[in-house]
Amino acid sequence: MLSRREFHALSALTSMSANAPVRTFAFEWWDVFTTQPLTGNQLAVFPDASGLTDADMQRIAREMNLSETTFVLPRDKATEANQGVKVRIFTREQEIPFGGHPALGTACLLRERVGDLVKLDLGVGPVPVSFTKQPSGLVFGDMLQADPVFAESHEPARIAPLLGLWVEDLDTSLPIQNVSTGRPNLIVMLRSLDAIRRLKVNWSEARAYFASGDTQRGFYVMTREVETPGVFLHARKPSAAQEDPATGSAAGCAIAWLVRHGLVESGQRVRFEQGIEMKRPGELHVSAVKSGDRIHEVRVGGYCVRVMQGHLTL
Repeated sequence: MLSRREFHALSALTSMSANAPVRTFAFEWWDVFTTQPLTGNQLAVFPDASGLTDADMQRIAREMNLSETTFVLPRDKATEANQGVKVRIFTREQEIPFGGHPALGTACLLRERVGDLVKLDLGVGPVPVSFTKQPSGLVFGDMLQADPVFAESHEPARIAPLLGLWVEDLDTSLPIQNVSTGRPNLIVMLRSLDAIRRLKVNWSEARAYFASGDTQRGFYVMTREVETPGVFLHARKPSAAQEDPATGSAAGCAIAWLVRHGLVESGQRVRFEQGIEMKRPGELHVSAVKSGDRIHEVRVGGYCVRVMQGHLTL
């Protein structure tokens, strides 16, 4: 919703001009990768953004002040059946081509009008999300991500100080590698929960390091020590603005990397825990297939909870 000051200013402007119609847009607020309200990763979804300009969408995303806000642009049934439902994703700063929790959360909303197979038309291309009803009655969403691209590796001695850690905190038997299934992430495996809890990124140094030719500007940091029984990995996605509590795009990169390096079997479904340090725990269900040297069928799934509905007035 608009702030009170913005609301009163807008009301004053509207009253001064009879030619300035008020526009109202419905939105929904979802918690993604969780079954419990007020946990997991937050997402605002505008189910019909028709009439909003690019500038409008960016301003609204800043107003929502979440890591991502999505805008659905409905099209005729034939076009949606062929190309998918057009969805645009904005952070507070810019539009992005793909995001894991924005894709799953938006698909959860769209399922109510599209059915159990939702094809999203995103900046990276089509992203299908399938839904199944579990014996518990909960509905599980499963997203198929793009095939991974494995890029450069990095030296532990250079990365450890950027994370505020010692080299001994890193599992140096595994490569620190840049991986992308739509958005790139630098995958870093640590040795312990103690190390991951001490994580404190030096963002000024990290930006300088990445600006030297590496376009990747984020980390997905993991450890095989976990807090929840039955979970395979404990993960964190630090950010200069605010840590992400459950990151579907990064989890896709991570499972591709894990399967490639033999830590998870081809086709095996495992679970990651994330967001615990933020007190917004989430759980991501992931798998990938290895055929020869190729990694494909990268799947990231989970549950979503609708927690709020409202209207935004411009």
